[in-house]
Amino acid sequence: MAKGLDTPWAMQFLPDRRILVTERSGGFRIVGRDGRVGPAVPASPPVFAEGQGGLLDVALDPDFATNDILYWTFAERRADGTSNTAVARGILNAGGARPQISDVSVIFRQQPSWKSHLHFGSRIVFAPDGKLFLTLGERSLPESRGLSQDLGTHLGKVLGLEKDGSPAAGNPFAGRDGARPEIWSYGHRNIQTAAIEPATGRLWVVEHGPRAAATN
Repeated sequence: MAKGLDTPWAMQFLPDRRILVTERSGGFRIVGRDGRVGPAVPASPPVFAEGQGGLLDVALDPDFATNDILYWTFAERRADGTSNTAVARGILNAGGARPQISDVSVIFRQQPSWKSHLHFGSRIVFAPDGKLFLTLGERSLPESRGLSQDLGTHLGKVLGLEKDGSPAAGNPFAGRDGARPEIWSYGHRNIQTAAIEPATGRLWVVEHGPRAAATN
């Protein structure tokens, strides 16, 4: 279909059936229906493209056909040398010879950040009610793995978020002392596949690790 992409990680079909692709090194590309790869659109903010990090998932807003809003996840380097998974939102102008993404804002940052270049997750899935599910890895180090069971952190979690990055209504641990209200499920390793089952609305995820699949 297309050649010359630099570590493509995720893709979404645009309404005109062109394909929006993320390159883990830090750029978006649009692939035409004829297989031609368009010019790179650099990710903003810059990504931490080391190890398993970089520009990761991309998802179109459910109303993309009318608002041109897209969401993407990326590994972000912090000033203290740690890194985390973050979610950004922007408006895609896909017309013309050089596509652009404008009005970019970071709506979520995983806490705590960790000095690791492994297990960032991450997938974005929109539920039928418009809630945004976000999958986050546990960063793969012995010191961080156990925090997947800690409801006070985002490590090894699936989150339920509104489109602005705030906790979605109805998350199961909202109101519990010491628990982050955006957590929807916990105890995960590194989810790199997620999808909504059309007939039931259930979220299916696939762990990148020793066990195959889980459903919630």
